[in-house]
Amino acid sequence: MRFSVTRLCGGKALMAASREPTEIDMDKAADVLSEIGTVRSNDGMMLVLSWKDMEVTIYQQGKVMFHPLDDRNTAITYANEILSLIM
Repeated sequence: MRFSVTRLCGGKALMAASREPTEIDMDKAADVLSEIGTVRSNDGMMLVLSWKDMEVTIYQQGKVMFHPLDDRNTAITYANEILSLIM
């Protein structure tokens, strides 16, 4: 999957946004991701997960934000890892 990566929060977070149209079933995502981390919240539009010492926010459109993280390649690797589990 191809991503656009944007630096957020003064450089302390990165968002990897899928370049392909994506829609995630957030309830299914919460079930699957609860096996690899702690799901903090899920309102149907976004899901917040504690994973690998980060807060990860997954958006229904296939965007994934990692905080704290400052390496673009790692953000892409992690986004691919997470999205491959839930799509």
